Amino acid sequence: METPTAHYRQLADDLRAAILSGRYPAGTALPRITSLATQYGISKQTARQAIALLEAEGLVEVVRRRGTIVRALPQRQKLSRARQVLRDERGYYFDPTAQPWVALRKPTISWAPAPHDIASLLGVDPTADVLQRDRLMGDPDTRKPTQLATSYLPAATARGTRLTEADTGPGGIYDRLERDLGHGPLTWHETITSRMPTPAEAADLQAPKGTPLLRIIRTSTGPDGTVVEVNDTRMRADEFEIGYPITRDASAAWHEQSPAGPEL
Repeated sequence: METPTAHYRQLADDLRAAILSGRYPAGTALPRITSLATQYGISKQTARQAIALLEAEGLVEVVRRRGTIVRALPQRQKLSRARQVLRDERGYYFDPTAQPWVALRKPTISWAPAPHDIASLLGVDPTADVLQRDRLMGDPDTRKPTQLATSYLPAATARGTRLTEADTGPGGIYDRLERDLGHGPLTWHETITSRMPTPAEAADLQAPKGTPLLRIIRTSTGPDGTVVEVNDTRMRADEFEIGYPITRDASAAWHEQSPAGPEL
């Protein structure tokens, strides 16, 4: 015996296949809820569940007075993580694609406990307040937001220093850490993960429902092994992809072979 769950999943499967095949191109509307319910012999609530599933997958968006519209997926920009730190007149940066981006608003400075995974990297108690510096970055011409970046710094490192000010001066927080506070030279390590955005993150990045975030977590470590900052950068996974070059280790060195001669 079929259940309402089976009905809404079947409808979602059919609509998804039609979208991916191009039967419903980006920008076009799916049939109305009442039409889908009649066509499939299901209730309008069951049809709504199918649409909600496609919306959660990021395939469609429900637009007032227009109905259910197939989303146009943006062309992804490739972020080439070259595994090296670069520098310009503003200070260090870690990705040539992001180098031209600017802050779209003043940084938000606060003291609060860090997320548990960040607290673990900082080596602090999850209930302890740390300095949090939030920035929304974007295109300087279009003002389109591209990434959220939050720096977390232990109280022992940041309290009472210029790191707590909105303007940390030339070179930003890394120059303050290295040149003014004696933590240089810094070394960095990155990991890449993903998760769904919070409502505030989705609003800041103008992310449609169902859009996951790429999350680049970078630790800054001083010469004595102390982690003095963790940066959590988030961007829309439908707009960006992460790439990096692969080089040969000596063990994988390639040696051109001479063509084999005729057997004697």
